[in-house]
Amino acid sequence: MAQPATQAVQAPPLRANGAGGASPIRWAADASADVPFTFHDPASPARLTGFEYDLMQGLAAHMGVPFVFVQNDWDGLIPGLQRGLYDIVTCGIEITAEHAESVDFSDPYYVTSERLVVRRNGPQLVDLASLAGHVVGTLRNTQAERILAQAPELQIRSYEEETQAFMDLASGRTDAILIDAPIAKYYGQVNPALRVVGAPIGRVEYGMAFARGRNAALRQRVNTALAAMRADGTVHAILARWDLWTPEMAASLHDSTTPDMAPTAWNAYVAAQQGQNGWHTRLARYVTFLPQLAHAAWLTLLVSLVAMVLAVGLGLGLALARLYGPAPLAWLATLYVEIVRGTPLLIQVLFIFYGLPEFGLSLTPFVAGVLSLGLNYAAYEAENYRAGLQSVAPGQMEAALALNMTHVQALRYVVVPQAFRLVMPVMTNDFISLLKDSSLVSVITLTELTQTYIRLSSTYFDYFGTGLMVGATYLLLGLPFVRLARMVERRLSAPHARQRPKP
Repeated sequence: MAQPATQAVQAPPLRANGAGGASPIRWAADASADVPFTFHDPASPARLTGFEYDLMQGLAAHMGVPFVFVQNDWDGLIPGLQRGLYDIVTCGIEITAEHAESVDFSDPYYVTSERLVVRRNGPQLVDLASLAGHVVGTLRNTQAERILAQAPELQIRSYEEETQAFMDLASGRTDAILIDAPIAKYYGQVNPALRVVGAPIGRVEYGMAFARGRNAALRQRVNTALAAMRADGTVHAILARWDLWTPEMAASLHDSTTPDMAPTAWNAYVAAQQGQNGWHTRLARYVTFLPQLAHAAWLTLLVSLVAMVLAVGLGLGLALARLYGPAPLAWLATLYVEIVRGTPLLIQVLFIFYGLPEFGLSLTPFVAGVLSLGLNYAAYEAENYRAGLQSVAPGQMEAALALNMTHVQALRYVVVPQAFRLVMPVMTNDFISLLKDSSLVSVITLTELTQTYIRLSSTYFDYFGTGLMVGATYLLLGLPFVRLARMVERRLSAPHARQRPKP
């Protein structure tokens, strides 16, 4: 292990909060499927672990300031950084010229290479040259993908998550995977059907990302702390525990020492993965999922209910404006409906959460999720209500006006209630659809049912049993509302139902 530094380097002062203490530094990663960087411990799903997680804890100790973890979907990490949701992103981000155009990087904290993973009973592939004519998987927008793109004689399949790539390899959909060495080790070596082959390929450097042109003082503090951690052996010790000390790291740090430290974290991960076989073990694990699923189900239900209330109210207003409002208002309502229905819901979610802050409107993830779902479904509800209003016989309005009701009173007491009864079944279907579409709010840091499914299934490589549990949870959430809607529908239609003659 390297000797400790003999003299500390003076760093810029910490940011101070109102109480005179150091403000927490927020750092983000996608812990849903990020082995071995930052992930949920298979032996204790509520606990975060990983070599990057340990590295950030080491930084907190060296900098003397608390670090707070923020979960975000991979695609939302950099947009969230630019928006100011957190200060640092540490999630195996490669230091490349393309990435450096969007973010500022710290000094490299880990240096490694690409490795090739194949099936044990598959084609005997050992290097890039042998991949010709084969289907090769990798992660999207990575250095490995760019390396494979230089070999046009092979077919590339790019994935967003490591688990998907390795499942396709194990099932025979691909013949090999080219991927970062830490991922190859933790996914390839623990699976008896796979093996890591060949020599290291290329060079990969990981850095912590900061918002472009901002947080220069914080970046300097992080670099100073990283230098201290490299000098006193903290980085070496963390990587040794995870069995991730590489020749590239040794050369980068000029550290040829071999600490007398067992790879305890690596051994614990392997033991946890190997201990997952058998139905008794799986059933016991499924029981531990229940509190997490219950919390995620409550968040899913709350977002869906509030969004549906917004959709019903706004949708009815849009329908009334189109049918009975002045021409300019009717035109604006029509334009809104067509624009919202003509653009994907995911784009609307990302625009509201990440786009509006550029105009000074910054919303919390919950509010942004409710607004995006509610505003989207309002367009569809508006068309349902418009059809329902047009289905009410014109004579109903004429009769109401003949009874000296105003136009507004006729709509409120005569036309709208009848239209509401007609569209009730459609509203129920829309709520069930909204309940399922609430999964899209996971991209703005809300951990609802779908995000929980991704995290649990990728942690244990169990998409089947976990998928059944999450699917059953969605079903249980929707069934009571279907039942309630049928009861309301029967009650509303009771005065109009044909009565059977008494015997």
